[in-house]
Amino acid sequence: MLWTCLLVLSACASTPPSAPALAAAEAAMLRARTPATAADAPLALQKATDRLAAARAAAAAGDTVRARELSEQTVVDARVAEARADAVRSNRAARESENAARALREELQRKPGQ
Repeated sequence: MLWTCLLVLSACASTPPSAPALAAAEAAMLRARTPATAADAPLALQKATDRLAAARAAAAAGDTVRARELSEQTVVDARVAEARADAVRSNRAARESENAARALREELQRKPGQ
Protein backbone atom coordinates (compact mmCIF):
# COMPACT_ATOMS: atom_id res chain seq x y z
CA MET A 1 0.00 0.00 0.00
CA LEU A 2 2.81 2.37 0.89
CA TRP A 3 4.52 1.71 -2.44
CA THR A 4 1.33 2.42 -4.31
CA CYS A 5 0.95 5.76 -2.55
CA LEU A 6 4.56 6.65 -3.27
CA LEU A 7 4.14 5.70 -6.92
CA VAL A 8 1.02 7.88 -7.26
CA LEU A 9 2.72 10.79 -5.54
CA SER A 10 5.79 10.52 -7.75
CA ALA A 11 3.59 10.48 -10.86
CA CYS A 12 1.87 13.64 -9.68
CA ALA A 13 5.20 15.27 -8.97
CA SER A 14 6.43 14.53 -12.49
CA THR A 15 3.65 16.55 -14.11
CA PRO A 16 4.61 20.23 -14.03
CA PRO A 17 1.92 22.40 -12.46
CA SER A 18 1.96 24.58 -15.55
CA ALA A 19 0.99 21.74 -17.92
CA PRO A 20 -2.81 21.99 -17.50
CA ALA A 21 -2.71 25.78 -17.82
CA LEU A 22 -0.52 25.54 -20.91
CA ALA A 23 -2.91 23.00 -22.43
CA ALA A 24 -5.82 25.37 -21.76
CA ALA A 25 -3.89 28.20 -23.41
CA GLU A 26 -3.16 26.05 -26.45
CA ALA A 27 -6.85 25.14 -26.73
CA ALA A 28 -7.91 28.78 -26.40
CA MET A 29 -5.52 29.74 -29.18
CA LEU A 30 -6.85 26.98 -31.42
CA ARG A 31 -10.34 28.44 -31.00
CA ALA A 32 -9.19 32.03 -31.51
CA ARG A 33 -6.82 31.47 -34.42
CA THR A 34 -9.30 31.75 -37.29
CA PRO A 35 -9.09 33.72 -40.52
CA ALA A 36 -11.92 35.95 -39.31
CA THR A 37 -10.18 36.77 -36.03
CA ALA A 38 -6.88 37.33 -37.83
CA ALA A 39 -8.63 39.77 -40.18
CA ASP A 40 -10.82 41.56 -37.65
CA ALA A 41 -8.61 41.60 -34.51
CA PRO A 42 -5.03 41.07 -35.68
CA LEU A 43 -3.34 43.00 -32.86
CA ALA A 44 -5.26 41.21 -30.13
CA LEU A 45 -4.56 37.85 -31.74
CA GLN A 46 -0.87 38.67 -32.04
CA LYS A 47 -0.73 39.63 -28.36
CA ALA A 48 -2.21 36.25 -27.43
CA THR A 49 0.19 34.46 -29.78
CA ASP A 50 3.18 36.25 -28.28
CA ARG A 51 2.02 35.50 -24.76
CA LEU A 52 1.62 31.80 -25.62
CA ALA A 53 5.17 31.74 -26.98
CA ALA A 54 6.40 33.28 -23.74
CA ALA A 55 4.47 30.69 -21.72
CA ARG A 56 6.02 27.88 -23.73
CA ALA A 57 9.48 29.37 -23.21
CA ALA A 58 8.91 29.69 -19.47
CA ALA A 59 7.73 26.08 -19.28
CA ALA A 60 10.76 24.91 -21.25
CA ALA A 61 13.01 26.83 -18.88
CA GLY A 62 11.37 25.15 -15.90
CA ASP A 63 9.75 28.32 -14.58
CA THR A 64 6.40 26.68 -13.87
CA VAL A 65 4.94 29.60 -11.94
CA ARG A 66 5.64 32.07 -14.75
CA ALA A 67 4.49 29.54 -17.36
CA ARG A 68 1.18 29.09 -15.54
CA GLU A 69 0.67 32.86 -15.20
CA LEU A 70 1.44 33.47 -18.87
CA SER A 71 -0.79 30.57 -19.88
CA GLU A 72 -3.70 31.99 -17.92
CA GLN A 73 -3.11 35.41 -19.48
CA THR A 74 -3.00 33.76 -22.92
CA VAL A 75 -6.48 32.33 -22.36
CA VAL A 76 -7.78 35.79 -21.51
CA ASP A 77 -5.98 37.38 -24.47
CA ALA A 78 -7.38 34.76 -26.85
CA ARG A 79 -10.90 35.41 -25.60
CA VAL A 80 -10.38 39.16 -25.97
CA ALA A 81 -9.25 38.62 -29.57
CA GLU A 82 -12.38 36.57 -30.28
CA ALA A 83 -14.60 39.18 -28.61
CA ARG A 84 -13.01 42.05 -30.55
CA ALA A 85 -13.42 40.19 -33.81
CA ASP A 86 -17.06 39.47 -32.96
CA ALA A 87 -17.60 43.16 -32.17
CA VAL A 88 -16.08 44.22 -35.48
CA ARG A 89 -18.31 41.78 -37.37
CA SER A 90 -21.38 42.90 -35.40
CA ASN A 91 -20.66 46.57 -36.09
CA ARG A 92 -20.15 45.80 -39.78
CA ALA A 93 -23.48 43.94 -39.93
CA ALA A 94 -25.24 46.79 -38.12
CA ARG A 95 -23.87 49.33 -40.60
CA GLU A 96 -24.95 47.18 -43.51
CA SER A 97 -28.46 46.89 -42.04
CA GLU A 98 -28.65 50.63 -41.47
CA ASN A 99 -27.55 51.27 -45.06
CA ALA A 100 -30.12 48.83 -46.42
CA ALA A 101 -32.88 50.42 -44.31
CA ARG A 102 -31.84 53.91 -45.47
CA ALA A 103 -31.87 52.81 -49.12
CA LEU A 104 -35.32 51.28 -48.67
CA ARG A 105 -36.67 54.48 -47.05
CA GLU A 106 -35.24 56.56 -49.90
CA GLU A 107 -36.80 54.26 -52.46
CA LEU A 108 -40.19 54.47 -50.74
CA GLN A 109 -39.97 58.29 -50.60
CA ARG A 110 -39.25 58.50 -54.35
CA LYS A 111 -42.32 56.47 -55.23
CA PRO A 112 -45.20 57.94 -53.24
CA GLY A 113 -48.59 56.41 -53.78
CA GLN A 114 -47.35 53.25 -55.45
